Amino acid sequence: MIGLIINDTFLATTPVEGGNLVEGIVGIPRFVNPALAVTKADQDMTMLIYSGIMKINPDGNLVPDIAETVTISEDGKTYNIIIKPEIFFHDGTPLTSKDIAFTIGLVQNPDLKSPLRGNWSGVTTEIINDHELNVMLEEAYAPFIENFILGILPRHIWGELPIEQIPFSQRNTNPIGTGPFFIKNTVRGDTGLITNYTLNRFTRNQPIPKLASIEVKFYQNEDSLVTAFNKKEILSTAYLPTNTLVEIMENPKYSTIQIPLPRVFAIFFNQNRSPAFRDISVRKALAVAINRDNIIDFAFSGFGIPTTNPIPPTQNTLESQRLNEGGSVNTDNKEDAVKLLTDAGWTKNDNELWEKRINKESVILSVIIKTANDPVLDKTTQAIADLWREIGVDVQIEQFEQTDLLQSVIRPRDFNALLFGIDMSRVVDLYPFWHSSQREDPGLNIANYANIEVDSFLQKARTTQNIEERIELTGKAVSIIDDDIPAIFLFVPTLTYVVDSKVTPTPITKISKPSERFMNITDWNMNTDKLWNFFR
Repeated sequence: MIGLIINDTFLATTPVEGGNLVEGIVGIPRFVNPALAVTKADQDMTMLIYSGIMKINPDGNLVPDIAETVTISEDGKTYNIIIKPEIFFHDGTPLTSKDIAFTIGLVQNPDLKSPLRGNWSGVTTEIINDHELNVMLEEAYAPFIENFILGILPRHIWGELPIEQIPFSQRNTNPIGTGPFFIKNTVRGDTGLITNYTLNRFTRNQPIPKLASIEVKFYQNEDSLVTAFNKKEILSTAYLPTNTLVEIMENPKYSTIQIPLPRVFAIFFNQNRSPAFRDISVRKALAVAINRDNIIDFAFSGFGIPTTNPIPPTQNTLESQRLNEGGSVNTDNKEDAVKLLTDAGWTKNDNELWEKRINKESVILSVIIKTANDPVLDKTTQAIADLWREIGVDVQIEQFEQTDLLQSVIRPRDFNALLFGIDMSRVVDLYPFWHSSQREDPGLNIANYANIEVDSFLQKARTTQNIEERIELTGKAVSIIDDDIPAIFLFVPTLTYVVDSKVTPTPITKISKPSERFMNITDWNMNTDKLWNFFR
């Protein structure tokens, strides 16, 4: 009995090596390549197989990964990178600064058409030796360091290929990186598409993963994934539909991790295409009629966060917390909406629709909401349309396939109202979305918003290295944007990761996309043991 008491006192439960995680992903891998990955399947695999100069730690902060140190010059234009002395690719080849410079150059090559090319525009590299290089910017840009999570490609493999052959190379689905796991086995279905990857932990680089292996199973749609999940063929997934998640939340066999993503959905107004929207009273009236909680419940089964701000309110950063203090999220006041329109000279016509003479012409308050052909966005637009119709607004909805929405609607700014989500990085930078220089394609200022004061604040905010100054400048810009109402901000989506209770992941915070849930996969565990404290 005394021995048992001593054991309970001095032994502690400690994670130990071993275990096989079985992950379910919607989509088929095609470009498991950091320079080309776009789909969730490709990005998830890239995060497991490659490592970058830096990574996001469990607290959500950037820390060195393959780098030993990253030092920023006083003017914010030069990043000196010293690589850890012994980092190896999965084929045993040492990683050097030439691999980093090669990867950056590959992303920058216009013939590759990398989706990340814009992040590295105007960047040059200077190789000092095999373990040191400088990355130099034309102008200081504080959020640039976020790009250092880019996975590094092996120059000795990809450098042999002409640029035009890279997208067609089989090496995109048989990748070699320096990440925590390497591909041990690949399974293809009858059609030749990959259905399974078996990954084993890579033990030459530190830290060594606690999990022994990961089996990744790919499904062509959500229904197939749900069927596999219900059959217990997978232990974890981030891609279950919201109606399935509601039931799982109450199941003690699973843990659910909800993480807000830095993407803000909004109704963007194009005042150049609608004289009615040039009346700020109209934009205010449409805004105060919105009930964001009801929209999230209806469209997302509650898996979303309401916001009235262009900055994601729960990014869990000092910046976003400070910039989102105060303010009401829900308005849902139809009486106030009607009063705003009446006071601005709008009157109801025989069809009970709002009407006003503008520039000697009779204008009907009519909204055409354009958005992507997506079940969730369809529900969102229907909910908004119902709210606006109740106060006498003529509302129509037009849906487009994602590619058509981008090419035919967003790029030419061919809309008077657009329901869309803008993706932001983990660092608050509103410049790409609200600076007047970004109004024309390929800029991301899709509301064609222009304000001289906002331009000045955003320009200064993205160059200063002082976080307090950046918060103050961005806050001033946000205040003006809120007053001008170029868009109605609605909600921030959340990633819900479902994992079997036998799996213990590390905390997942402040991620910018679903694949970053694997950023600290080396610390995940499935096995534990009781060890004496002095052996831990």
